[in-house]
Amino acid sequence: MRRYPDAPEFTGLNTPLGEEYEVPELAIEGRIPGDVEGVFFRAVPDPAFPPFVEDAAAVLSGDGMISAIRIAGGKASFSIRYVQTERHRAEVAAGRALFGKYRNPFTDRPEAKGLDRTVANTTPVWHGGRLLMTKEDGRPYRINPHTLETMGRYDFEGKLKSQTVTAHVRIDPETGELFFYGYEADRLASTKVAYCVADGRGTLASEQWFDAPYCTMMHDFAITKNYALFPVYPTTCDAQRLQAGGDHWVHEMGRDSWVGVMPRYGSVADMRWFRGPKGVSCYHMMNAFEDADGRIQFDQCLSSVNAFPFIQRASGLNIAPGETGARLERWTIDLSKGSDRVTETVIGPPGDFPVIPARMQGRAYSHAWMLSMNPQMAGPPVAGGPVGAMFNTLLRLDFTGKPPQALALSPGSCFNEPVHVPSAAAGSGGWLLAVVDSQTGPSEFTHALWIMDAGNLSAGPIAKAAIPHRLRPQVHGWWVGERELSRA
Repeated sequence: MRRYPDAPEFTGLNTPLGEEYEVPELAIEGRIPGDVEGVFFRAVPDPAFPPFVEDAAAVLSGDGMISAIRIAGGKASFSIRYVQTERHRAEVAAGRALFGKYRNPFTDRPEAKGLDRTVANTTPVWHGGRLLMTKEDGRPYRINPHTLETMGRYDFEGKLKSQTVTAHVRIDPETGELFFYGYEADRLASTKVAYCVADGRGTLASEQWFDAPYCTMMHDFAITKNYALFPVYPTTCDAQRLQAGGDHWVHEMGRDSWVGVMPRYGSVADMRWFRGPKGVSCYHMMNAFEDADGRIQFDQCLSSVNAFPFIQRASGLNIAPGETGARLERWTIDLSKGSDRVTETVIGPPGDFPVIPARMQGRAYSHAWMLSMNPQMAGPPVAGGPVGAMFNTLLRLDFTGKPPQALALSPGSCFNEPVHVPSAAAGSGGWLLAVVDSQTGPSEFTHALWIMDAGNLSAGPIAKAAIPHRLRPQVHGWWVGERELSRA
């Protein structure tokens, strides 16, 4: 029997399961809308073996699993399989963990030397008829979207030079181009960033390299119609710390944040760096766009410190979750002025996992959705995920002056990140799909896919699909419509 540490990273909702399975038909409550036809792909980390070293960041190193909720004809099915990374295959062959601390090869067992360390556990990305499982510490793995079989590591037909690819890509809604990047692109603790563009068919069209102000966790970025934005926050890596067996990330409260701005089809030599506030942190960007005056408006789920508890501990910090200064913040960047400072404006409440309609990517937008916490909820939130607490409220934010909408869950239940499904019906705002976890005992949970009217959250789910098996928390997901899938 595999025994995992009695720690939050491996207990409760985070309990390792290590099971691949299929459920051909899920029990449906309500009626699935007729235009919800396709697959909800989900990244679900699940460590196949207990760690052999103490690692506070172990929650980020669970082996990647690709999950598919397939919907057709008002019915739904479920399947989940491990991504057969080089790392996962090596550990299965050895029957034990071979890789040590998160993103630190100096802590690995000798058998792991020279092997690909990524677990491909963060985001399923669909582009150019290909399904990729991504994690920012390596190159992605290609997945058969019909069978979930792993097809191998993907390097854009041998053209990609960067050793890493972000889990947060951007797709232009008009051109279909894929914009992405990799940080620590040539080695650990490097300042090198590779900025890449692939055409609508998935062919790599360009790859340019530049230096960030310092080696930092560049988890997400943004595009507008004419620019690419590269945010830098002071969660930093140091080569000597890694060689001494230390943590990959430490947050430095005294350092400036930055955002690099360049023409998205231009040269990295045209990059301009704009200074943000000291010590702030952000994992996910909502959107960016150019306003009528040509200024860039950059919206992000910002906090005054890195929110991950294990990064705070490694940094000698201990800031309570309610005191992190979390907010949805807009940075305004005026390229016509000589100043290198951003202008800050709070435009929304605390939260994360922002979602916008795909057609609004990089454009001015009227509304968005995100997960948050209900401040009036009785009792603690569900324990789980990398931050240790799951979100219990789904928000729809309106940027035209209309009031926000909220759907708060009862105590003991939580949302995983939703995806937006567009609708062809006139006047419809489409649908939101999310898996909801409900705690029924100390380590017992039930799970269901909820389908909600994206424009009327207060109505609650219009359909639920029960998943009759324990799940671990999802990281990110991606919706692929049946028409796209059939052309793959």
